[in-house]
Amino acid sequence: MHSPERGTFTRRSFLQKAALLGVAGAAVPWRALAEEMVTLPFANGERPLVKFPQKRPLIRLTARPPQLETPFSVFNEGIITPNDAFFVRYHLATIPTEIDAETFRVEVKGKVNVPLSLSVADLRKQFEAVEVVAVNQCSGNSRGFFNPRVAGGQLGNGALGNARWRGVRLKDVLEKAGVAAGAKQVTFNGLDAPVIAQTPDFVKALDIGHALDGEVMLAYAMNGEDLPMLNGYPLRLVVPGFYGTYWVKHLSEITVVDEVFAGFWMSTAYRIPDTAGACVPPGTAAKSTVPIGRFNVRSFITSHADGATIPAGRETMVRGIAFDGGAGIAEVLLSADGGRTWRAAVLGKDLGNYSFREWTLAFTPAAGPLELKVKATSRLGESQPLEPLWNPPGYMRNVVETVKVTAAA
Repeated sequence: MHSPERGTFTRRSFLQKAALLGVAGAAVPWRALAEEMVTLPFANGERPLVKFPQKRPLIRLTARPPQLETPFSVFNEGIITPNDAFFVRYHLATIPTEIDAETFRVEVKGKVNVPLSLSVADLRKQFEAVEVVAVNQCSGNSRGFFNPRVAGGQLGNGALGNARWRGVRLKDVLEKAGVAAGAKQVTFNGLDAPVIAQTPDFVKALDIGHALDGEVMLAYAMNGEDLPMLNGYPLRLVVPGFYGTYWVKHLSEITVVDEVFAGFWMSTAYRIPDTAGACVPPGTAAKSTVPIGRFNVRSFITSHADGATIPAGRETMVRGIAFDGGAGIAEVLLSADGGRTWRAAVLGKDLGNYSFREWTLAFTPAAGPLELKVKATSRLGESQPLEPLWNPPGYMRNVVETVKVTAAA
């Protein structure tokens, strides 16, 4: 791929493949292109593994717009999620499949003293480059496990990933433009667009204090390479610790406003119950809601799948990941007896408070069925519930996960 400074994301390298896959509206059946089927562990969980441009086979939820989930086994390959395995989530069906990086601009406008029009080359030359390792997680990750079932994409646990993002601070760009007095929020829009005029454009907003905190980033690189097209090439918003709904792809407009933005994707969609735990009794509606924000704390076992067999009487290494919304992971506990007793796992290398944190624990199982459970606690003392919490949109699942295995001689 060309770097953002040197030219066009070529039609030949992406569009021809995208057309074959239906991204550009071709009529080729998806089923014919699926390499194999997988079954996620909930009702109607059958999904095809499909190869998109720049991606290894991923779990296809929808084709237009693309919604692709990472097979969970990828998270046992390493702490950084490879670009070709990173999940994909769009809301609007008209997505860019060809972008000329030389003519691409991000506009900075609204309540600013000096409006800006910047290319990716301008961002590289005019601002300090920064990096952060950060998890991007879809708000509806794990929605398929909600009971009672809720509307929306029935995702397993793979709508997340951890990458090293490189770009410039949003703070530096806004300060160059000069934020006018009275600014309350900043809105963000990308190049994806609705098919029909009645569909609201996908525009998100951050409070001005958050936008200026120095952590929010305009990213042009991911794991040392240009962003993949389906992950926002050539520029995306990175909002460490916050759910992926705020991570606007193909970022083209940054607008400072002097009121709370009332667009659909802030005032109606992506809202959670205004309660402790963002939950309500199953099957009920929330009395009041607020926009979704930071991740809650989560942990997973990655080394063993449900139903696996492990050797009895021999040391077994269990491994996994944990993360939260930015405080960092203080402790991970593992239970091999369904939660009756717990042992502290060994935490791996710390890549920063927004990254996955690897953990490991060795134990020697006796023969028989085992329930492995993992529970993380953040440095703020926040932990995970033993029973799943419920909300109408199916967001923020973070129950203590269970993997059932059998120890056999």
